[in-house]
Amino acid sequence: MPMLMPKKVKHRKWHKGVTKGIETRATEINFGSFALKALGTKWITARQLEAARRVIIRYLKKGGKLWIRIFPDKPVTFKGNEVPMGGGKGGVDHYVYPIKPGRIIFELDGVKEEIAREAFKIAGNKLPIRTKFLKKI
Repeated sequence: MPMLMPKKVKHRKWHKGVTKGIETRATEINFGSFALKALGTKWITARQLEAARRVIIRYLKKGGKLWIRIFPDKPVTFKGNEVPMGGGKGGVDHYVYPIKPGRIIFELDGVKEEIAREAFKIAGNKLPIRTKFLKKI
């Protein structure tokens, strides 16, 4: 399966922007019984998200259902080493999702709590931010 990236974008290259404040959207568990919540602000790359997803799927061993609540659609450009100044902005290198504290990253259902907790713990190690395990009340 290819990494997450948009099929089509309105603008090929974006400004970097500033990620500040706390998340107001996707802060509640809507689909599953367990969730992995972000506690920090960072750019999560499509590769990191895919690595975390694979770890969860491997740990579950064909059990449960997983929802990914974020999608990396922000393009990050890169100019090669030893390229002189000028010549415009570099080409699109990869895609990221600028995450804010409080955002739910993954949701999981159909497994026991201890399995979900351990799967999310390993997945959290693949991400560049601190995360928290949530359970639906």
